[in-house]
Amino acid sequence: MNSEELKNILEQVQSGSLSTDDAVNRLKTLPFENLGYANVDHHRGVRAHANEVIFCEGKHISHIVGIVENMLSHNAENIIGTRASEEVYNELLKLTDKIIYHKHARIVQINPKEIRKTGKKILVVSGGTADIPVADEAAVTAEILGNPVIRAYDVGVAGLHRLLSKMDDIHSANVIIAAAGMEGALPSVIGGLTDKPVIALPTSVGYGASFGGVAALLAMLNSCASGIGVVNIDNGFGAGYLASTINQL
Repeated sequence: MNSEELKNILEQVQSGSLSTDDAVNRLKTLPFENLGYANVDHHRGVRAHANEVIFCEGKHISHIVGIVENMLSHNAENIIGTRASEEVYNELLKLTDKIIYHKHARIVQINPKEIRKTGKKILVVSGGTADIPVADEAAVTAEILGNPVIRAYDVGVAGLHRLLSKMDDIHSANVIIAAAGMEGALPSVIGGLTDKPVIALPTSVGYGASFGGVAALLAMLNSCASGIGVVNIDNGFGAGYLASTINQL
């Protein structure tokens, strides 16, 4: 726990607004709380870049609702749920009306609070329109974490002039995320045009020989351009989080 949380509990005990037994229970659950199906880490935001993020895909909806309800009871703000379906959103809407559903990014943002930790920009680029859902997951994640984000979608190497028309954005960005499927060449091209870090985001878009994004992943890992790091296939959240971490150093 951090010193402010401990100080707050002690003050409540001294004022009589919190009993000793309740204070002990609060202290027990501050680091994390066992719900039986999940250990909710209430101190993630103290140690890391943001609160614990809920990966919704594959989870039972009742478990997602339970985790969110528990986090809200600890006054958590900007709770992020990734890979969230409309069904998940509709169930959470019954719990609270303080919720935003970023449909294309498949992200739910609960108890939203606008924060701006930096004025430096992150540029999110997609090779094609089919890459937008993954690119938007990265963009929305970075925005929620307090970064100004520029989007440049459908500017892949099949029509290089489209990318070159975005050179002002490329030069003004502090970090660039390049999302692409097919052969995954986009990050290499961008890496040769900028001295800023490029986060390569392979997507599962492509025909059979793309092997669900493996071809793009391997191409990005084998890039000859310098300053490129690669996240996992379709991991838009990971790319947005990493870009935010770099941008706010």
